[in-house]
Amino acid sequence: MPVSPLKCCINPSILSADFVNLEAELARVSNADAVHVDVMDNHFVPNLTIGLPVVERLQKVSPVPLDAHLMISNADRWAPQFADAGLSSVTFHVEASDAPIKLARELRARGAKAGMALRPATPVEPYLDMLSELDMLLIMTVEPGFGGQTFLDVMLPKIRRARAAVEGSGVDVAIQVDGGITEETITRAAEAGANVFVAGSAVYGKPSPADAIESLRANGRLAFTPTTPHPNNTAPQPA
Repeated sequence: MPVSPLKCCINPSILSADFVNLEAELARVSNADAVHVDVMDNHFVPNLTIGLPVVERLQKVSPVPLDAHLMISNADRWAPQFADAGLSSVTFHVEASDAPIKLARELRARGAKAGMALRPATPVEPYLDMLSELDMLLIMTVEPGFGGQTFLDVMLPKIRRARAAVEGSGVDVAIQVDGGITEETITRAAEAGANVFVAGSAVYGKPSPADAIESLRANGRLAFTPTTPHPNNTAPQPA
């Protein structure tokens, strides 16, 4: 299949935004590739954020595509409803799904790109055979549930193994990382093979979130060698 250099995509997490006015916060990151929406249920992770009704409203006002990260139990039941809300991409945790291949296919059938997330302790190898069912593989670089954590460098070999598998299979799957992404850690993650980066405080904690996005994007691009062919992995875009 045709190949081209990886695209460095920045997906700010609204977990670090001002929840008093999320519409305005979305406008501040209109130069992002997508916005990462953390949905937590206080069961799968020990934190509670927002649910489907709020996400549906955000979908109507967001200037960029929404990428929902469902840190919730019973993903097989709930994830399709987020796809029905018109989101560009819906990512479920494999640890919360009884039938991940079926779920990924259902998300795609409902018009959303299918993402699958792995907690730090979850190995990637058992799921490499289902790469063709996915549009994105999310490798958590912190324990899910809270923002502001430190990047886990022990995840770098896992990212490398995932990238090697993607390139070896020839499938078009983006590799996303979430947790502890800063102007310094994004380069290491990109060198390991990630190309979609979730950043919370590194974007919304800056005076200008838009400028922070451009700075992160520039640092991530430093790790991509234009002369080295890669599958055309891109951030999820609207259907």
